[in-house]
Amino acid sequence: MTETKKRIVVVGAGYWGPNLARNFRASADWELAAICDLDETRAQLLADSLGGVPVRTSLADVLADETVDAIAVATPARTHHPIVTAALEAGKHVMVEKPLADDRMRGEDMVALAAERGLVLMADHTYCYTPAVLKIREIIAEGMLGDILFVDSVRINLGLIQPDVDVFWDLAPHDLSILDFVLPGGLDTTSVSAHGSDPLRTGKACVGYLAMPLAGGAMAHVNVNWLSPTKIRQMVIGGTQRTLVWDDLNPQQRISVYDRGVDIDTVSKETTLDRRSANISYRLGDTWSPALPEREALGGVVAEFAAAIREGRPARTSGDAGLRVLAVLDAAQRSLAAGGAPAPMTLDIQPHRTTRGAAA
Repeated sequence: MTETKKRIVVVGAGYWGPNLARNFRASADWELAAICDLDETRAQLLADSLGGVPVRTSLADVLADETVDAIAVATPARTHHPIVTAALEAGKHVMVEKPLADDRMRGEDMVALAAERGLVLMADHTYCYTPAVLKIREIIAEGMLGDILFVDSVRINLGLIQPDVDVFWDLAPHDLSILDFVLPGGLDTTSVSAHGSDPLRTGKACVGYLAMPLAGGAMAHVNVNWLSPTKIRQMVIGGTQRTLVWDDLNPQQRISVYDRGVDIDTVSKETTLDRRSANISYRLGDTWSPALPEREALGGVVAEFAAAIREGRPARTSGDAGLRVLAVLDAAQRSLAAGGAPAPMTLDIQPHRTTRGAAA
């Protein structure tokens, strides 16, 4: 017996909404019930491009519709909390684009409410569903790299300078969500150091650097930049056995695994503590590049959302995963305010009953 498709409404027909709507429309798991946007003309253009989908301009009407099982939120981050909480209170499952919220405590409130209502709250961390990131997760889980020593991530390009968030909140969620997904301990850090600059005097950081100690003594470093004339999407993950390089802009060789590194054999500590007594050797081995399928990551996102609802489990990129990203961004803000001094990580997913605004 074929299971009935879940009915979903995409809220927001701007930048990201069309991508979500197209994938929900094409999915065997979902029926795209409507496009909802305050701008009816924009919503109608998207609906027409998909072969005809109902258009709604009132979120309240969508949430009052008992035939709607879920909503996908593709609106500015500042609107996520009122929209998501209204949807959860109406009994709808919710997927929300990154970042989960524009504030850590509002994110905690959303996660707590979803748990209280027994509903799926999923963060649309799209990169985590790309073939490359899934393979990185697999390689690390198999122990091919050994113990992780460092992570260097670079995400730089020219523009677009956002009007309501700085470069950390705009670009870093991608890298942070990937680290949370692929590292065995996730975003297991005790503090965050952030340095940012605003050379264009926009009132927000346009260039930024994050540094985080990870479990086991490893260090993660993230560089984000709106002002670079060249576009780079690269992550280097070094381990005790091998080092992995992911170049997202190189479709011929997105992932390279290097059997190269430094081996240190410390001589007897009984004779001397001089560091020069360590025997250092450089390992120069083979380089391996796995074959990766080419498929759209959002297809995996919408399939995972349906599976999590069907199986009554958290999504692979759950609200908790989104909240861990928010916790790092929150610490980064505090570090920036303190001139780059390390800010302790704080994460509390107990309910914070903030005043919930009704979404229009």
